Amino acid sequence: MKFRSLLFAAAVVIGLPTGSAMAGDCTGFVVGVAPISEYDRYSGAGFLAVRTGPGSGYEKIGEVYLGDEISVWSRRGNWYRIACMSGRCTNPLWGNPSPQGWAHGRYLNVDGVCP
Repeated sequence: MKFRSLLFAAAVVIGLPTGSAMAGDCTGFVVGVAPISEYDRYSGAGFLAVRTGPGSGYEKIGEVYLGDEISVWSRRGNWYRIACMSGRCTNPLWGNPSPQGWAHGRYLNVDGVCP
């Protein structure tokens, strides 16, 4: 319990979300997208887009790939605010390494204490 209290205090100090679930409490993996061998940035195959907001109308800022591990920070409907933890997303084919933003939950298998 002391560890959770320290995490909460650290989140408040640096401005991270402080809801009932905190980053690290909810993790998951990218599922249901084509393998990277079928990657095509223009058709949308072989990756899951990471966006600036919770919807397909928001700007694409990065990519995560089949099997990548992610942490979940928050949720709005079917959209999850995620951060790349490990996998190909640390060295993507397009965009910045280890993207943080919004991704559609249909392609995420999450577990833990989720927001």
